[in-house]
Amino acid sequence: MEKIGFIGLGIMGKPMAHNLLKAGYPVAVLSQSKAASELTAAGAQDFPTARVLAENCDLVITMLPDSPDVEGVVTGPEGVLAGIRSGALFIDMSTIAPSVARNIHDLMQEKGVEALDAPVSGGQVGAQSATLSIMVGGNVQAFERALPVFQAMGKNIVHIGGPGAGQTTKACNQMIVGMTIQAVAEAFALAKKAGVDLEKMREVLLGGFAQSRILDLHGKRMIEGNFAPGFKIKLHRKDLGIALQTGQEYSVLLPGTALVAEKMVAALEQGNGELDHSALFLLLEKAP
Repeated sequence: MEKIGFIGLGIMGKPMAHNLLKAGYPVAVLSQSKAASELTAAGAQDFPTARVLAENCDLVITMLPDSPDVEGVVTGPEGVLAGIRSGALFIDMSTIAPSVARNIHDLMQEKGVEALDAPVSGGQVGAQSATLSIMVGGNVQAFERALPVFQAMGKNIVHIGGPGAGQTTKACNQMIVGMTIQAVAEAFALAKKAGVDLEKMREVLLGGFAQSRILDLHGKRMIEGNFAPGFKIKLHRKDLGIALQTGQEYSVLLPGTALVAEKMVAALEQGNGELDHSALFLLLEKAP
């Protein structure tokens, strides 16, 4: 089995790396990561820098917060690009700008390396249960090589198209998720003000045309006031910024996305950026 270097052991990355180990893959991580000791205890090997990790792996995966983080890890003096070998495969599973994904693809090509952009959807629960949806951009042959690795982390795995197509699809996903959370939050705020039992309303709506995973999972969060992060507001705001930037590149107006992005900025200003994105409900609940 190919040796996999995994960079980015956060809320999502740590369980994803664990699932690769459970599937029998040899996994390497960065020693400076806070979760490195947990992964090495489970059988992973650790390396001091991204360059050295890449030198010793057949496949390198990054799962980082934003475009600058991925660019830094890839192109820095001790980065992946400095060490990755010709014939290796690079996979970025972060959510970043499609334009950055295409640029990284081109840089990897210059070193004889195929690159895939493969952002995910499914949150912390999907990462832990290896049921993530994975949307992939890049070369078909590279996708086929990576498919067994993806299957260790996810269930709904689709090759979307060329470089950047996965990130464009993820931006669209985040638009839909953000606007749906806002819709559920507004409905729940109205119902609560009107004295309607939110649990009973959620139950009946789940049986009708308004049914969605967001109504199910995040509706329950709103009712219980449980906003421990599965996916933080600050990261979703970043994702909507990517969507708006991409809309500008293609001259597509995204008014609903812009509105929800503004609400997320307001949540950040209230100090709620570390809460789950379902905490958009708090803006409405506390409104006069």
